[in-house]
Amino acid sequence: MKVDFDKTNNDLPIKMWLDDIEDVALDQARNLAKLPFAFRHIALMPDAHKGYGMPIGGVMATKGVIIPYAVGMDVGCGMCAAKTQMTDISTEDLKKVMRRIRQAVPVGKNWHKEMQEIAYMPKLPDPMYQGHIKIAEREYAKARKQIGTLGGGNHFIEIQKGSDGHIWLMVHSGSRNLGYQVANYYNKLAIELNQLWFSSVPKSWELAFLPLTTDEGKAYMAEMNYCVEYAQLNRALMMNQAIRAICSEGLDGGLEEELLDVAHNYAARENHFGENVVVHRKGATRAREGEVGIIPGSQGTNSFIVEGKGNPESFESCSHGAGRKMGRRQAERELDLDEQKKLLDDQGIVHSVRNKGDLEEAPGAYKDIQKVMANQADLVDIKVELKPLAVIKG
Repeated sequence: MKVDFDKTNNDLPIKMWLDDIEDVALDQARNLAKLPFAFRHIALMPDAHKGYGMPIGGVMATKGVIIPYAVGMDVGCGMCAAKTQMTDISTEDLKKVMRRIRQAVPVGKNWHKEMQEIAYMPKLPDPMYQGHIKIAEREYAKARKQIGTLGGGNHFIEIQKGSDGHIWLMVHSGSRNLGYQVANYYNKLAIELNQLWFSSVPKSWELAFLPLTTDEGKAYMAEMNYCVEYAQLNRALMMNQAIRAICSEGLDGGLEEELLDVAHNYAARENHFGENVVVHRKGATRAREGEVGIIPGSQGTNSFIVEGKGNPESFESCSHGAGRKMGRRQAERELDLDEQKKLLDDQGIVHSVRNKGDLEEAPGAYKDIQKVMANQADLVDIKVELKPLAVIKG
């Protein structure tokens, strides 16, 4: 762990589990360290890179406020993993299963044509006790068409072979347009209010905040929690479709254990260093002592089921993945398509890199997951290592 600390300005320390952070991301972390309501120190996980306002892979505790952009635009985004009873699957069966999943799960910007069952949706809170969550209410009908859909970018459905000998399923997705609408609305509201309050936090930092005691802060917290639950149910529905696809091919899709699910874009009230704080994890996974987590690699690299060590210095957190080393457009410009396809083909992976536009999610766009895992050996222990067999990207 490295520490960046500007004593002259009384900034908080920045504790980093990496040595290859880009300048822009470090500058963003230094902005966090200057916030008057930030607590103790700022923590950067080994997959940290530039985000909006706060680095992705960043963890920050605050006193009395919540920051929409320190949660992120895809509220509740996270991972779901399932250990099946299968111990082997052929390439032919993999292709059949993936074809069935594609038929059942809309990807990219696609939605279901019809609204899904209300039973699949999180229950809206009673306004008598928790107040109206107006963005979730406004977007409810659209959200019913999006639940059980993958989305785009780095979201994926993957079939893997575990070091435990079992075939695993993994889903990475979030709260779809619902989370984006919530994040966008409350960030704009926070900017307006911060200007009215003559906040000392510069607008250019993209770290507008809402005090937890205000109606606006309470509303955002309620809407954020709704999106976290929606995202979890979204992943569960896609996982069910993947299991059905396996069973439809006459394979054993039974689960050896219950589904694992972790969010990595959210804020939560927690107690750290004897203080009640709000921990913002933006692209970071909670890793309390004994807590099981999921850390995916990039397309074509291994993923991990881990167990947290409860390290207090990281606010009991770890990385949420490998982390980007190239921006999306940069990857399209600089990576060689044939080389990236060969990298996947040589491993026998049924993949989705077909054209230049797919290079933004090619293995070369991401950090070395093995180095990332080595850098956080004091945060988590590896329980199962998962080799990719087939992947659907958003």
